[in-house]
Amino acid sequence: MEAINKLVEQGASLVWGPWLVFLLFATHLYLTFRTGFIQRHLGHAIKLSVTKDPGSPGDISQFGALVTALAATIGTGNIYGVAGALLLGGPGAVLWMWLTGVFGIATKYSEALLAVKYRTVNANGQMSGGPMYVLEKALNAKWAGVVFAVFTAIAAFGIGNMVQANAIADMVVAKKDVLPFEASAWHLQLGVGIFLTVLTAAVILGGVKSIARFCTVLVPFMAAAYVLGCLVLLVFQWDKLGAAVQLIVTSAFTGQAAVGGFVGAGIAEAMRYGIARGLFSNESGLGSAPIVAAAAQTKDPVRQALVSSTGTFWDTVVVCAMTGLVLVASGDWQAGGMTKAGLCDAAFHHLGWFGDAVLVVGLLTFVFSTILGWSYYGEKAVEYLAGVGAILPYRFLWVAAVFVGSVWKSDALWNFSDMMNGLMAIPNLAALLLLSGVIASESKRYFSGRG
Repeated sequence: MEAINKLVEQGASLVWGPWLVFLLFATHLYLTFRTGFIQRHLGHAIKLSVTKDPGSPGDISQFGALVTALAATIGTGNIYGVAGALLLGGPGAVLWMWLTGVFGIATKYSEALLAVKYRTVNANGQMSGGPMYVLEKALNAKWAGVVFAVFTAIAAFGIGNMVQANAIADMVVAKKDVLPFEASAWHLQLGVGIFLTVLTAAVILGGVKSIARFCTVLVPFMAAAYVLGCLVLLVFQWDKLGAAVQLIVTSAFTGQAAVGGFVGAGIAEAMRYGIARGLFSNESGLGSAPIVAAAAQTKDPVRQALVSSTGTFWDTVVVCAMTGLVLVASGDWQAGGMTKAGLCDAAFHHLGWFGDAVLVVGLLTFVFSTILGWSYYGEKAVEYLAGVGAILPYRFLWVAAVFVGSVWKSDALWNFSDMMNGLMAIPNLAALLLLSGVIASESKRYFSGRG
């Protein structure tokens, strides 16, 4: 078993190696150019995200599609992922992560545009779309659509379900000393599993409309509460904030020398880990978010594409950046032997119980929202492979997997799911690059019409 775990871990590392990081970031840059720097329309996109497109086909509002996608992307990567990038790449990694978000807006815009343009109506009268339909309808490559759907279905159960449920259970066990009652680790895991299972069933068995309604309340609250908490932490450390920003910028282009217990990192490490964690956090280019974008009520694919593009802005340019500032300003990253969780605990604890509450509530809500968002991605992948008859059994299986993930952990499963998550990007990026002309022409049509 150990040999299998090692083999799968090597496979995941190979998939998420420098080649995929380069391919994703290069696609971000290319699509930024092809869309005429779509980022400059961010203000218009944010305004569209809170308006409706009356009388348009679709299952959920544009805002509902956005928050459901954000539910899946805002997760542990926005906290622990930032800490990991900082520990391995130094403070400069935070800037490279932020830049990944800025340029990733163009890729998130492009994949949502194609998803809406080539979406279809399933046998239940609901919208279905995403890279698998783009590959089939626009490129006549159904086999590639099947490959993407298989990767998505597998990745969803791991990285979008069991890994997240286990993270919540582990956190509760780690904080058991502050609970008002005594319980063994096993009983805590069992309690978390039952609670999560019931809550997940209550939300996802109602389908995408139920998920969107719940996320419309949860996602804005959790993101606003976390960002506000980070701002409070930074206000109390305002005297360190200027130096932290300067360190982040200079380290991105000069590297960070060894200091305290930090062993040092060069420019290459800052770029590699910052870009990699940024890509992993906002999922731009992986092909996940456009699946729910296709369900949005809109007449124009560009309109929903603009709304979807704001997801990368909120996820990486705002939330990840706030985490990075808190962690760098704390100075705790300089201590030797720090883990991702240890660094976050130390940095947020500078404000006592308030900081602890910001971290714990942020992690718990981020993780649970990921379970909800990814349930829809996996559902649509399974629907593409096996038809609408597979939807209800899939939902029950998803709920059961949440319980299993709460009480059981397998490194091989986590790494295999991570590998599938990365492999999703390959057929999706191929479609984006091959259809970049369509993306450019649709964008030109829309903005020319706006005068």
